[in-house]
Amino acid sequence: MPSLTISLSENLMNIVKKRAKKNLQQPAELVEEIVRRSMLSYRDYGRSGADNITDDKLVNIFSRKKYKKKK
Repeated sequence: MPSLTISLSENLMNIVKKRAKKNLQQPAELVEEIVRRSMLSYRDYGRSGADNITDDKLVNIFSRKKYKKKK
């Protein structure tokens, strides 16, 4: 399985740990799920044309948003 290393601030890591504990997951599993959901949202963005804003703050952190270019 391919691996990826990311650096998170202490504050963000504490949030990830608390949420993982709440969801009965390991922090690495939670981050993997967040990245997977973010990529699914990104993939579907072009098809729907709608603004895929989610209420999940961690998904928003890792999601890529399209911005309109200023003229």
